[in-house]
Amino acid sequence: MLTKKKYRNCIWALIAAFPVLCANAQEPIFPVPQGNSNQLFYLQRTPNANTVVYELNYTNGTLNKNEPIHVFWIRYGDQGQHAELSAIQRKFAYGIKTKLIAPENYEIRFNAFGRQPLYLKKSTENKLVVFAGSIDKQIILTSIYLKINGGSFWSPDIEYAELRGTDPVNGWPVSERIKIR
Repeated sequence: MLTKKKYRNCIWALIAAFPVLCANAQEPIFPVPQGNSNQLFYLQRTPNANTVVYELNYTNGTLNKNEPIHVFWIRYGDQGQHAELSAIQRKFAYGIKTKLIAPENYEIRFNAFGRQPLYLKKSTENKLVVFAGSIDKQIILTSIYLKINGGSFWSPDIEYAELRGTDPVNGWPVSERIKIR
């Protein structure tokens, strides 16, 4: 009989094996940003390991109400230094728009794909996190992976987006793959 403890151990074994399974499936393995306590989530995509990081934007210890999230690159291909997004990247690709809904509660939309909103709000632990998913099933977002198969700079051919995070109820890892094309 599969007990809750055995089930949990099986899940964690699968999570530990995930990088090996990805390597066998010809998927690249990217470095994971070691963010500070302000890091909300990060975005990685083929064809390179450079990573876009989304973190809380505090000014003098207070969340910046006009720009609550700071978006920047970690350039792993260039010794891992941080760099700001270019104006084109901010406006057409990785930038976001935020709208204040309530105090410390924001709707977030990507400039490149504004159909699916994300929400910056407090978790049950009273910590600001980003929630993603449907009304029925929300996850606390930790990363997004975009599988790109060609296309152009202005119109990449995105095969799928994979949202990874944790279940806000039990804290277990969760992922959801969304086909784009």
